[in-house]
Amino acid sequence: MTKKLETTTLGGGCFWCVEAVYQNLKGVEKVISGYAGGRVKNPTYREVCSGLTGHAEVAQITFDPDVISFEDILYVFWRTHDPTTLNRQGADAGTQYRSVIFYHDDRQKAIAEASKRATDAARVWPNPIVTEIAPLTEFYPAEDYHQNYYRENPNQPYCQVVIDPKISKLRKEFSQMLRTPA
Repeated sequence: MTKKLETTTLGGGCFWCVEAVYQNLKGVEKVISGYAGGRVKNPTYREVCSGLTGHAEVAQITFDPDVISFEDILYVFWRTHDPTTLNRQGADAGTQYRSVIFYHDDRQKAIAEASKRATDAARVWPNPIVTEIAPLTEFYPAEDYHQNYYRENPNQPYCQVVIDPKISKLRKEFSQMLRTPA
C-alpha cells in the first residue's frame, strides 16, 4: 500500500533552522531548503540575500498525515520561531527571512488561518502574529550546499548559536513528536 503524502512550504527565518527542526519529526519524509514567494525565476542564494527578489527562505516539508497532521506541523512552526517579528528572526533581517506559510490547497489555507487565529488568541507570543499566509506559486530548491545544512555542519558557529537552541527546545517541548525521543 502506498502512503498518501502531503507537502507544505514554511518560512520561519533562515531555512537551515526550519529544515533542522522538521527533519527531527516523526512522519516527516523529506525536507528541502529553498525559495518561494518572489518574482525571480530560479533565484540564487546571493540574489535572495539581496532582498530584491521578493523570495523568502523556506523549507518544503513532505509528510505522512497519518503520522503527523498539518495542524501539528503548524503547532511546531508557531513555537520554534518568532512569528511576531516582521521580516526578521534574531540577527537575520530582511524580507527573505519573513514568517510565511505557503499553502498548497484551500484546505491548508483554512487550517493555516484557523491555526494562526488560535495561536494568537492563546497568547503564545506577547505580540500579534504577523505571519503571511499565501498560495504557493513556485518553489525553487536552494543550492546543494544548503541542503541538510545542520546535519552536515553541526559545529559551524551559526548552527551552535542559532539552531542548537531550537533543537533543544524541540527535544524538551515536543519529545513525543520526535523520531528519536530525547
